[in-house]
Amino acid sequence: WARREGARYSTLVPSDEVTINYRHGLPVITLTLPTRRERCQFTVKPVVATVGAFLQDVQREDKGIVRAEVFATDGSKVSDATSMEFLLMNDFKLVINSTAYSVSPPVKDKLSSEHATEMEDIKSLIHRLFVALHLEDHQIRKERELLQKLDRLKEQLMPLEQMKARIMDSADAKTSRLLWVGLALMSTQGGALAWLTWWVYSWDIMEPVTYFITYGSAMAFYAYFVLTKQDYIYPDIKDRQFLHYFYRKSKAQRFNVEQYNKLKEDLAEAEESLRRLRQPLHLRLPIQEITNKD
Repeated sequence: WARREGARYSTLVPSDEVTINYRHGLPVITLTLPTRRERCQFTVKPVVATVGAFLQDVQREDKGIVRAEVFATDGSKVSDATSMEFLLMNDFKLVINSTAYSVSPPVKDKLSSEHATEMEDIKSLIHRLFVALHLEDHQIRKERELLQKLDRLKEQLMPLEQMKARIMDSADAKTSRLLWVGLALMSTQGGALAWLTWWVYSWDIMEPVTYFITYGSAMAFYAYFVLTKQDYIYPDIKDRQFLHYFYRKSKAQRFNVEQYNKLKEDLAEAEESLRRLRQPLHLRLPIQEITNKD
C-alpha cells in the first residue's frame, strides 16, 4: 500500500455503480465508462493480475479516462503492484477522472471439496502441458551443455593423464625395486646366519644372536606403528611407499595433484548429471525402449 494523504475527487457515486460478481470462479467487475456512458465488464484473474494491470485495461477500453486510481477506505492509495486477489478482500474506492466509486466486493464462498479437487486436476493438467511443451527443449539444451563441459574437462585432463601415467610407472618401478632389495637383504641375512651357525660357530653361540635380531625386528615393527599409526602389513607398506615416490616425483615434475583431483571430480559429476538426465523417467520413455537402444 502506498500512502497518499488528502486524495481529492469531486463526486462519490453509490456502490451499485460498480459491481463485482464471481463467474466460473473468477471475479467480474462491471462499471460504467464515463465517455460512452455504457456498462462494461472486466474479468480479472486475481492470482496473476495486479491493480495497475486492471487500471490499464479500463483506460484502454475508454480513451477519455485520464485518471484511474484505487484508494483504500481510509484514503490511502493502493499501489499498482498490489495483487487483485488482495484488493478484493476488502472494500475500496475506484477513482475514474473526478468520480469516486465505492466498491464492496462480495464475500467469496469457500471452495467445496469437489470444486477444489477439480481445480487441482486443472492445475496438474496445466503443469503436464507445460512440461510436455518445454521439457524436451530444456533437456536438449542441458544435454548439449553437459557434453560441451565433458569435452572441455577431457581436453584439460589429457596432458595431466599422460604425465600421471609416466609418474605412476616410475613410482611403481621404484617400489618394485625396493621390494626386491628387501627380499635380497632378507635372503642375505638368512644365508649369513646359516653360515655362521653351521660353518663358523655353533647353535649355542648363534641362538642369542638370532634372538636379538628377532627382538630388534619386533622393535622396528612397533616403531613403524608409532610413527605411521598403521599396522606393518606388506600391501599397505607397498602402497605407502608408492605414494611417497609418486608425490616426490610429482613435485619434481610440477604435476598439480590438487588440480587433477578437482578436474576428475568435475568430470565424474558431469557424467553423473548426464546419466540422470538420460534416464527413461526423465525422457518420458519406456524403460524397455531405452534398454533396447543401449
